[in-house]
Amino acid sequence: MAISTAAPSTTGTRVLAMGRAELILLGRNKMALYVALLLPVLMVWMMRRTIGEMDFGDSGMSLNEASLTGAFGFILLFVVYQNLVSAYVARREELVLKRLRTGEASDIEILGGTALPAVAIAVAQMVVLLVAGVCWLDLRAPARIDLMLIGLVFGLVLSIALAALTTAWAKTVESAQLVTTPLLLISLMGSGLIVPLETMPDVLGDVCGLLPLSPVVELVRGGWLGGLSAYKAVGHVATAVAWTVLAVFAVRRWFRWEPRR
Repeated sequence: MAISTAAPSTTGTRVLAMGRAELILLGRNKMALYVALLLPVLMVWMMRRTIGEMDFGDSGMSLNEASLTGAFGFILLFVVYQNLVSAYVARREELVLKRLRTGEASDIEILGGTALPAVAIAVAQMVVLLVAGVCWLDLRAPARIDLMLIGLVFGLVLSIALAALTTAWAKTVESAQLVTTPLLLISLMGSGLIVPLETMPDVLGDVCGLLPLSPVVELVRGGWLGGLSAYKAVGHVATAVAWTVLAVFAVRRWFRWEPRR
């Protein structure tokens, strides 16, 4: 009788294996690769042209500061959220998710492994963005790197959870692009990516500050540029925690592992 000498799989090896497979598939999908690599850069360029004449005096930010800190939100939306909605729907319709659930991998490992390439690309773009801002555009070094990291961790987890949740309304890969539109538009216009919340009227700014991506952008912006009080930082963290818990609960309740019929 043959005795297997293969090392038992662990959470790390399973997630990495799924991540490698997903990266290969992403490389074959030219449109998804374009969205992940080029669209955030294009959106930042368009934003700079759009808001170039705006007065940021009330916010204390320059055009470069507003654009680059808002760009982190663009990366989360287009590299992680939008890309993952299509990926999850495609794997669901191909019965990949169903087959993976019959193995050793847990639900979190499956979702995390599928998200790994998008997260890696997003983190790499964020690092490049930070270095470019400090070295080439003469922005100040991050004042509170801890706040930036907290905001980005919440942003990545929340983007993955919202992507998984959004698939509940997508029957096909083609419709996945449509169901992402509401959150994309709401976040672009109201979460401070294009127009900082500080420049909005008080009531509108307070309401927009409760949107899912708003606390993430504010933590990143405050961590890089400084000026964020402890009271406001705690408030943004609490809002991010609330959205994350709500999104994770909704995923556990409504995420579909098999094709919709």
